[in-house]
Amino acid sequence: MDSAGKTLNRIFRFYYDGFRTMSWWGKKVWIIILVKLFIMFLILRIFFFPDFLKVNFSNDRDRGDYVLEQLTGNN
Repeated sequence: MDSAGKTLNRIFRFYYDGFRTMSWWGKKVWIIILVKLFIMFLILRIFFFPDFLKVNFSNDRDRGDYVLEQLTGNN
């Protein structure tokens, strides 16, 4: 195993052992955090953040032109 693999293995073992030995209270807090992240990134994105470029432009060239125009400020 190379040094990068050893480093990744050590990082994984660090977190694995930490979560395995975590108290009841800590596990509940992590469940709340994961549920909150699920709601923020999946549920809210689906309903409140539609794909603006796909809805308003029919092909990739028009989307690219729009993005370039917005970034450079050229009309």
